[in-house]
Amino acid sequence: MANSREHGRDETVEQRADRLWGELLQELRVAQTGVQILFGFLLTVVFQARFSHLSDTDRTIYTVTVMLGASAVGALIGPVSFHRLLTGHRMKPQTVRWASRLTVVGLLLLLGTMASALLLILRLAVADFLAGWLVGAMVTWFVLCWFVLPAFARHRARTGGGPPDAPAGSPGGQLPRG
Repeated sequence: MANSREHGRDETVEQRADRLWGELLQELRVAQTGVQILFGFLLTVVFQARFSHLSDTDRTIYTVTVMLGASAVGALIGPVSFHRLLTGHRMKPQTVRWASRLTVVGLLLLLGTMASALLLILRLAVADFLAGWLVGAMVTWFVLCWFVLPAFARHRARTGGGPPDAPAGSPGGQLPRG
């Protein structure tokens, strides 16, 4: 039976897939909840009295936002379907890989949803020019938190800068003081 020592744990491919699947489910619970609440809110906007007064541009932004939100919901719920339809077919490692990829796509779609929702809201609250800058700042923040920092941590771990999950007090694992 093959093990996964090269991955840092003494576990079989199946055990690793089970562990990664459990971790992915925990991550998806957070993302699914957020995207479903946002999408539910977006669906109610069209029924508000002020909606009929939106400009054509704002209606277009709203339509794009709803479509991105629906796509994000689909991508972030997709791993559930993968698991359900492939359970019992001895495809757990492949299921985990595909579900993980679908989750990243869902996060990218959620990023687009957040950006367009912010644009729509901020265009109604502040000048269009300022709205664009504020949305750009928030997209930069999301990209930093969701993609750049994890990529940096992975890079540091690969180049010997210390494992990103080293305990406090160990080399590379110091907690900031403050």
